[in-house]
Amino acid sequence: MMAQIQQEDKQNLGAKKFNMWIFIFTSFLLFMGFMSGFIVYVGGRGHALQVLLPNAFIYSTVVLTLSSLTLIMAKKAAKGLQLAQQRLYLWLTLFLGIAFLALQINAWLVLIKMQVFFSNPNAARSFIYVFSGIHFLHVIAGLLVLLNTVLATYRNIPQVKNIFKIEMASIFWHFLDIMWICLYVFLLLNQN
Repeated sequence: MMAQIQQEDKQNLGAKKFNMWIFIFTSFLLFMGFMSGFIVYVGGRGHALQVLLPNAFIYSTVVLTLSSLTLIMAKKAAKGLQLAQQRLYLWLTLFLGIAFLALQINAWLVLIKMQVFFSNPNAARSFIYVFSGIHFLHVIAGLLVLLNTVLATYRNIPQVKNIFKIEMASIFWHFLDIMWICLYVFLLLNQN
């Protein structure tokens, strides 16, 4: 009976991981669709963003990269059965994720001060808000996944499920990190 329950749990966890990969794939396609739309728009008009990106985007990239490193350390601590360290690194990851969001808002405020609005005569500039805004929403979802993961460490759950939760959070969070780096580099290459 116990073996049957464990087998059912394993199948359920596998299905959840598959769903996460499907979500990541569809999110990737969403971002690639927006990037393609930008390329088509700019290619047809012959002008790019024509604006220097705010430094807050650089800082937010560093912060998000650091958050991926703290998440790697949390996962390592979980596998080493070091619950206190796992919690610490998960909380650090959460706070760095929140700092990323604050830096993104700061970047938008800088853009507004530079008279770069969502609706511009140069609609290419709107894509800055589209890329960073859609990513912003994904980061909020990632923070909710991380929060669920850290709160689970305070409950008495089997270590297998604890590690599974952190693996799921890691898959999603690292995707967000990689996607942001790609978007930021893409915007940098098209800023002038």
